[in-house]
Amino acid sequence: MAIRRDPNTGLRIFVLLLLIIVLFFGGMVWFDYLGIINAREQIAFMYALINKEKAPKIEDKDNVFLLEQERYNKMKEALDIREEELNKKNGELDKRNIEMKQRIEILDEKEKALAERENSFNVRTLLYENKIANLEQSSRYLTGMPPVKAKDILLQMDDQDIIDILRVTERISQESGEASLVAYWLSLMPPERSASIKRKMTIKPNEFGA
Repeated sequence: MAIRRDPNTGLRIFVLLLLIIVLFFGGMVWFDYLGIINAREQIAFMYALINKEKAPKIEDKDNVFLLEQERYNKMKEALDIREEELNKKNGELDKRNIEMKQRIEILDEKEKALAERENSFNVRTLLYENKIANLEQSSRYLTGMPPVKAKDILLQMDDQDIIDILRVTERISQESGEASLVAYWLSLMPPERSASIKRKMTIKPNEFGA
C-alpha cells in the first residue's frame, strides 16, 4: 500500500524550524538582558563555528593607558591645587615683606630724625656752653679793668649782649662772694640807656644770672 505524502509537510517543518530559531535568539537576548549569559560572546562563538573561523576577541574595557591617563589627570589636578596654594602663600609673604620694608623705612626715618634732634641738641648745648664760657671770660676781662673803660666797651654792644654780661658778672660775684660791679657800671652809663637796660633785664627771664 503506497503512502501518500502531504505537499505542505515541508512548509510546516520550515515554519517550525524558523519559529525555533526565533525563539532561541529571542531567549538569548532576554537572558543577556537579565545578565544570565553574554549573548554577544555566544553569537560570536556560533558565528565562528559556522564560518570555521576563530571568534573575534572583545577588547578589554580596562585599558591600561586609560588608567594611566586618569592617574595623570588626578596628579596634574593635585599639582595645580598645590601650585595655587603656593602662589597664594608667596603672595602673602611678598605682602608681609613689603609691610616689613615699610616699617623698617619708618623706623629708619624716626631714628634719623632722632639722631638729627640729638645732634641739634648737642650743637645748641655746645653753643650755649661756648657762649657761657665767652660771657664769663668777657665778664672777668671787664671786671679787671677800670670801671669807666669797662663802661665804654659795654656801651658799644647791643642791649641784649650787655644784659647777658651783666647777669653773668652778677652770678660770678655771688659765687665768689665779691662785690658786684654791675650797679656801678649802670650808674656810669647815660640815664636813658641805663633805664632801658634795667627795664629789659626785669622783663626777660634771668637766663645767665643767679
